[in-house]
Amino acid sequence: MLDNKDFSAWLSRLSDSHDIYGPKKTRKGMLEWARLEGGQLPDPEPGVPKSSIKTFYFPQPETLFEFSARPKKEDAFRLHEPSRHQNPRLLIGVRPCDARSVVLNSMPYQEDPYFQENRRNTFLLGYACSQGCSTCFCTWTGGSPVGQDGLDILAFLLEDGLVLEPVTERGEELLEKAGSARDLTRAQEQKVDEIRQKAPASLPEEMEPAPRLREKELMALYDAPFWQELSDSCINCGTCTFLCPTCYCFDIQDETLRGRGRRIRYWDSCMFPLFTLHASGHNPRGEKIKRVRNRFMHKLKYFPDRFGPLSCVGCGRCVRDCPVNIDIRQVMKELLAI
Repeated sequence: MLDNKDFSAWLSRLSDSHDIYGPKKTRKGMLEWARLEGGQLPDPEPGVPKSSIKTFYFPQPETLFEFSARPKKEDAFRLHEPSRHQNPRLLIGVRPCDARSVVLNSMPYQEDPYFQENRRNTFLLGYACSQGCSTCFCTWTGGSPVGQDGLDILAFLLEDGLVLEPVTERGEELLEKAGSARDLTRAQEQKVDEIRQKAPASLPEEMEPAPRLREKELMALYDAPFWQELSDSCINCGTCTFLCPTCYCFDIQDETLRGRGRRIRYWDSCMFPLFTLHASGHNPRGEKIKRVRNRFMHKLKYFPDRFGPLSCVGCGRCVRDCPVNIDIRQVMKELLAI
């Protein structure tokens, strides 16, 4: 247990060796990730920030290597190691759904040196959710508002401070530096137990589509009229994929300026027509219906077939920010009802 003053002092000490980030309210009243300095605390608002934590694992853009337009020089080609010489990062106030996305993204990127280096260099201190938002549905996809997947430390926010629970050895090492931590009182233990029990029930609706979707033969619905109805309203803006913590598509480009260049990896979206355009001019997903279907089939069918869990953590960003109100929860329901 740490009160807010001791928690701030602990973060102030950690800031000497770590770059610390947390959710802060912007002038428009929305949460966004921001650098925390001098023991500054994140804003404990419910819900997730507008952008997910994937920006810390897939920087936008990310330099893969640098090169020279004068190839006879010794430094004509140089691999770029973006995290190796930086301070480790500590993300505070991570919600369990966002933390779980790191675990899911590690499955397709288990051999990617850039992602894995960023993961080793990033520590996650999560905030358990005591109250779900109207767009939250983590329990639908195998998660929990008090889940520990991907976290190093899980914190429960009480009126008189924070209860900090180490999840990994890295988390235990960080907590050893806390200094002023004290044991919980009986009342505080009861409050934590109450959050664990009541948080899942605070979500808008109880449903567990993940196992039912895995059992259903979704490929039999590949040509169902449902997909056309769904795609008619979609405008292929890509908002859902850019905000989604488990969308990891990228493109690669070379940039040159004044004799020097770099190869960068940056976010791309399967919702864009150019994403699957071949050099021959052929595009296997040239029609909007194919792109919309592919997005949901990847989340609910292709990724689970390959790795097990759904490629969705139920954070609700796509529901909250879709300009035409497409709701993945409704898509799940309709697929199960067909």
